[in-house]
Amino acid sequence: MATREERLRIETPKGAVTGDWSPASFAVAYPDRVPAPRRRSPSPVLVVAPGAGSTLDHPFLKGFAERIGGNGISTLRFNFHYQERGRKSPDPEQTLRDAWLAAFEEAAERAKGAPVFAGGKSLGGRIASMCVADGMPAAGLVFLGYPLHPPGKPERIRDEHLYRIDAPMLFIQGTRDPFAQPELLAKVLKKLGDRAQHVPIDGGDHSFRVPGKKPSDHDIGASLAEPAAAFIRQVTT
Repeated sequence: MATREERLRIETPKGAVTGDWSPASFAVAYPDRVPAPRRRSPSPVLVVAPGAGSTLDHPFLKGFAERIGGNGISTLRFNFHYQERGRKSPDPEQTLRDAWLAAFEEAAERAKGAPVFAGGKSLGGRIASMCVADGMPAAGLVFLGYPLHPPGKPERIRDEHLYRIDAPMLFIQGTRDPFAQPELLAKVLKKLGDRAQHVPIDGGDHSFRVPGKKPSDHDIGASLAEPAAAFIRQVTT
């Protein structure tokens, strides 16, 4: 069931970026599953950032947000500055971080005391993890295809900051993802220990597409919402 979306502008040190607030719709979609007292409690919030080559309106992110909203999780999606301007090259790291911190602050204000999680697709999730490693107070991290290294360059692994994160992390990762060789990801997960959970998508590439199957990007995103919602419920219970 689709949630009621609210378009908003999020102020950052480099100017405003577009955001989209989608409140949870669990109590409407599944009234028989929710005890009455919990319906009045604020829903957990997941801030979701897009990958490098997309925006908050990409069907993948919209499908994910709609489905996880039906599982009782509110979402806030947002653009980075370069995406607002239609550029292909990502902003400098600090500009990306500033946008993330501003979006997280906006979500925290709307959460009304409920836990706020951070995550996103590829670049969006990686920048979230860097912010959390340096103090952004997320209750947990949800990675929709973590870019552990550039394709074909496994020696350039991006894991050092992950070991400074105390919050629980969920890695939803395609087993054919060229940005994360399975054996390298396994080593990182082992070092992270109990802080990390892993949901492998068999045959999935970096966009979670599987050979021989042709679901829409919207449906692919929606299919990842269930494990993400289960992780958030586990952390918040």
